[in-house]
Amino acid sequence: MIDVTDRKLLNMLQHHFPLSATPFADVGEKLGLSETEVIARLKKLKQEGLIRRLGAIFDSRKLGYVSTLVAAKIPKDKIDEAVAIINRLAGVTHNYLRNHDFNVWFTITAHSEARLTELLETIRQRTGIDEMVNLPAKKTFKIRVEFKMTEHGCEIF
Repeated sequence: MIDVTDRKLLNMLQHHFPLSATPFADVGEKLGLSETEVIARLKKLKQEGLIRRLGAIFDSRKLGYVSTLVAAKIPKDKIDEAVAIINRLAGVTHNYLRNHDFNVWFTITAHSEARLTELLETIRQRTGIDEMVNLPAKKTFKIRVEFKMTEHGCEIF
């Protein structure tokens, strides 16, 4: 369960993460916490599954990367194994199970079209997936979500 201080901490980290040698101490100072307390709270939130990771989000297209959404048709008895293989690849950012013939959908990013093609072929070889649909991104419309933590829960913007 998160308290008011956790909510303030999460809001601050989403919008005002300090670019300094001691970011957690800086955040703690603004919240009346020590650096150790900030880190302990973040570890607790991660252990409880309330946060997955703490890190920057870059515009991969502006950095020259390419990405695609892939729909894969995987036999139900092979899903766990195939997903584990797919998720081990560094460029995979999202992976979802769907109630559809093409039941696993994931996004993957690479530094070039050629590398993306190599990664998709690697996935085919390692998983034995016969049917994959490659849906390359043409334009990004929205990349950011904001979770405003309030005393009553969370508002999504």
